[in-house]
Amino acid sequence: HLATSLPLPSERDHLRPRIDLIAFMIDIKSKYSLKNVEASLAHVDASFFLGKVCFLVTGVGRVNYCSVEMNAIWKLGEVYCSPVLFCELELEGIRVATAQRLLRMLQICAGHVPGVSALSFGSLMRNSADD
Repeated sequence: HLATSLPLPSERDHLRPRIDLIAFMIDIKSKYSLKNVEASLAHVDASFFLGKVCFLVTGVGRVNYCSVEMNAIWKLGEVYCSPVLFCELELEGIRVATAQRLLRMLQICAGHVPGVSALSFGSLMRNSADD
């Protein structure tokens, strides 16, 4: 399910499936994109930041056209203890690899991978980013 911003409309709450992972997409070429994500974060329950949120940064192949400071993106990941993934949606190989990575994260967050919790996975992601 996709939403352009949060909070989600409440009139369909009873039909909405359980939310296992929230992937915030930030277009590196749009300051509005970052502002929208920052505004939406206030509507996410704190428990989601225990391994069930990630930031997906698109447009990284066009660094010359950046409107968003990379430090601001890294800071979001640090403040919300959530992984930051970078991709270029225009390149099929990278797009497919990113989709597979997100699917694996979703499987873990939904509890479909025995022995791995969203919290431990989030910790592993942060530790590997520090290396």
